[in-house]
Amino acid sequence: MIVVGEYPQPRSFHARKVTFARLTRENVYHPLWNSARVGYLSYVPPETVEVRRSARRRRTVSAYRDGDKTIVLLPAGLSTTDEEQWVRRMLDRLAAKEQRRRPSDDDLLERATELSARYLDGKAVPASVRWVENQLHRWGSCTPDHGTIRLSARLRGMPAWVVDYVIMHELVHLLVPSHGPRFWALVERYPRAERARGFLEGFSMAANGAPEEC
Repeated sequence: MIVVGEYPQPRSFHARKVTFARLTRENVYHPLWNSARVGYLSYVPPETVEVRRSARRRRTVSAYRDGDKTIVLLPAGLSTTDEEQWVRRMLDRLAAKEQRRRPSDDDLLERATELSARYLDGKAVPASVRWVENQLHRWGSCTPDHGTIRLSARLRGMPAWVVDYVIMHELVHLLVPSHGPRFWALVERYPRAERARGFLEGFSMAANGAPEEC
């Protein structure tokens, strides 16, 4: 969670909830959307950001991730103009914080092993999982014969459940090379598979005008 205080206290009114619509290149300011390579746009799917106002909160603004959405907590007395500014500021800070939190290749391998054990009965056994800088049109790739998995560095800083989906996708490729019914049945064991695909497709469409493959 990120917490910020203090600021001038505007007039007070009742608490309410607001759900922000999709943010795009046109309404997200620098450096939040610097380029498609930044890789921490966590706001592509619509209705991802939820703003909650509270009369008990007076001098602090905070934000945190809750699964596949972001919660921003604001004082009830904050004006509409200040609300928008604070939401954008907190999203920017969360995104920057997440980009700095980049798992190492060893962390990725450990996570892949955990995902395989949880959803694939441990049948997918990766030899390595590593970041690569040269995958600009794919989120992930693998070499089944060698058990190696590569993730695009553009995924760094994206929500963990999105990175997990790409890892899961490639883990299944270690077992099933093609994108047939058996492949997708295994991928769908990951609970957020559909949501993660939508996230990545939205990111790709907004950044490049076309979806990308794993």
